[in-house]
Amino acid sequence: MADYAKLRARMVERQLRRRGIGDERVLAAIGAVPREEFVPAAQRQRAYSDSALSIGAGQTISQPWIVAAICQALELDRTERVLEVGSGSGYSAAVLARLAGAVIGIERQESLAAQAQGTLARLGVVNVELLVGDGSRGLPERAPFEAIAVHATAPAPPRALLGQLAAGGRLVAPIAADGIDLLTVFRRRDEELLREEIGPCRFVPLVGEEGFAES
Repeated sequence: MADYAKLRARMVERQLRRRGIGDERVLAAIGAVPREEFVPAAQRQRAYSDSALSIGAGQTISQPWIVAAICQALELDRTERVLEVGSGSGYSAAVLARLAGAVIGIERQESLAAQAQGTLARLGVVNVELLVGDGSRGLPERAPFEAIAVHATAPAPPRALLGQLAAGGRLVAPIAADGIDLLTVFRRRDEELLREEIGPCRFVPLVGEEGFAES
């Protein structure tokens, strides 16, 4: 039987710390969340591999480094309300829950949202709320948010989501660019929006009213 705690610790050191993730709070949060609980039973032996994994409904659980890079770029301090778009299995929400005050996740696939809710409840994660809907529109009735994490590639900087950022807020999203996705962080400074590219990545497309059309 796999020693998941040992595999998790090895992942944190080899896949994250050695590859530039230096935020100790992020490393501790990922080191505390049992990733194997968020993947299908047939994938559990690969839960700590350096890759994305299928979770059904055409969706994936992101590579551990990507989750860590998003969390690090959000610069959370335990007080923020975080909007998460594309919650999938609930794994990233569980990590974010250890770094922020509250997480509101939106997932368009009802079956995945139900599974994620069950997993989070079983693990005792109480500061995550999951909703089913079009995450590309965000959640304007509950904005602004201090941080927004997008786990699907947007065709362009997501205007609706950027408009829901609080002053000083951070949004991290993959943006489609010439055959590659670029993980990008946007920071709101008064009326100015600063943009910084973290690096190349690969995500499923952001499908919705302000994303890609459903194929």
